[in-house]
Amino acid sequence: MSIYTKITVSVPEADADKLRDAMGKAGAGRLGNYCHGSFSTKGIGRGKAQDGANPAKGDIGVLEEVVEEKIETFCKNEDVQKVIDAIKHAHPYEEPVIMYYPVEII
Repeated sequence: MSIYTKITVSVPEADADKLRDAMGKAGAGRLGNYCHGSFSTKGIGRGKAQDGANPAKGDIGVLEEVVEEKIETFCKNEDVQKVIDAIKHAHPYEEPVIMYYPVEII
């Protein structure tokens, strides 16, 4: 068994390939002789930008709905910060929600 970190982030569908590539280049999805591994599901993301925000989509004070992909991947613990930095750099949202936690891969 190996300890890894699972990382989950949602992104507008149009930006998903770019984000997956950036994550993979930073070390996400590497296992054995494979790299860039991930799994995606599609859904609707919702949010309302408040005063002071700089929304990538929509307007201040208006509830927006965006077709998004939730990307799930993993990385070695030593690559977590590189992957998070890559997400923040490549993601179109001002404040993407990035969730991560330890997992064991068997």
